[in-house]
Amino acid sequence: MDEKHLQALQSVLGRLARPHTPADVATALRGLGVVVTDHVLLDTMEVLRRHSIGAGPLEDLLRTPGVTDVVVNGTDGVFIDRGRGLERTNVVMFDDEQVRRLAIRLATAAGRRLDDSQPFVDGRLADGTRLHAVLSPVASPGTCISLRIPAPSGLTLQQLMDQGSLAPDAHALLVGMVAQRVPFLISGGTGSGKTTLLAAMLGLVPASERIVVVEDARELAPHHPHCLRLEGRPPNTEGVGGITLTALVRQALRMRPDRIVVGEVRGGELCDLLTALNTGHEGGCGTVHANSVADVPARLEALAALGGLGRDACHAQLASALRVAVHVRRRPDGTRGVAEMGLFTRETDGGVRIEPAVGFSPGGVEWGSGAARLREWAGLS
Repeated sequence: MDEKHLQALQSVLGRLARPHTPADVATALRGLGVVVTDHVLLDTMEVLRRHSIGAGPLEDLLRTPGVTDVVVNGTDGVFIDRGRGLERTNVVMFDDEQVRRLAIRLATAAGRRLDDSQPFVDGRLADGTRLHAVLSPVASPGTCISLRIPAPSGLTLQQLMDQGSLAPDAHALLVGMVAQRVPFLISGGTGSGKTTLLAAMLGLVPASERIVVVEDARELAPHHPHCLRLEGRPPNTEGVGGITLTALVRQALRMRPDRIVVGEVRGGELCDLLTALNTGHEGGCGTVHANSVADVPARLEALAALGGLGRDACHAQLASALRVAVHVRRRPDGTRGVAEMGLFTRETDGGVRIEPAVGFSPGGVEWGSGAARLREWAGLS
């Protein structure tokens, strides 16, 4: 059933002013000149269901095994990512109004507002799917929707190594870092696998330890029997009720954590995380957007400034709070994996830089000047 006939059918059923029944649908179809059979009626009922709840025409894509992302570029196409880069699907959006209605319905389901006065939204659907949408004309070539699907079950580090995301040396180092309570940050770009790797590492934390995870949208789901998750939220339409990550990190400190985790460091909450890691909370960790491990200090310096922490104070905190930066990267073939690891090292001028420890590429493993210390910290030497 194309969009034109679907809209006509929905219009007829809408005039009933009550929930429609299969008999109502059959009558409406005949009124539109459709020959009604049991098969046609069943298919039409399913189409109506999908277009009135959930993700509408995207529902089947979200249920496809292996799909991690579904994106809609207005009427220019619908794409999926299942680990090999973006692939165009045969789902067609007939006009921007169709995409707009879908985006608004998804935003409403996520408890968020989306309209011309607030033309973009970031939220989480009931099943954990992460939603981001931008209405046209702010977005071109039309309303854009991005859906990130939570993994049905977290991968272990062993599974990541088996599928090629981790070299054996990287696997040994990461396992050792968790066991030795080494504080670390995972860096990388959007969709590079930061959250997947962090969840896998947290799954190795002993069951006797209490993990408190702070996130602005719930994504981390480690296999751990004592993991608590605190989720921030934006202000409501009146501008009140917002809960920042900074506030949640402070709450986490009062919850008797053995390890504090910030799902993604985005702003001033970095200051509170650094303070926590400098007051006896070993083994803390998180993720941050960065282009490489070498760029992590500059990125953290900028975020610390948002929390009112000056450059000298930021670098002093970094030097004592964090030890290792792990960088993940999406490869040209669409697969993802650990690309390099480095050490937070204090310079003579008081600044912090990342000392190369090890790099991983299809050509093999390249050890850097910080390799010996990294292996020592991970308990491998």
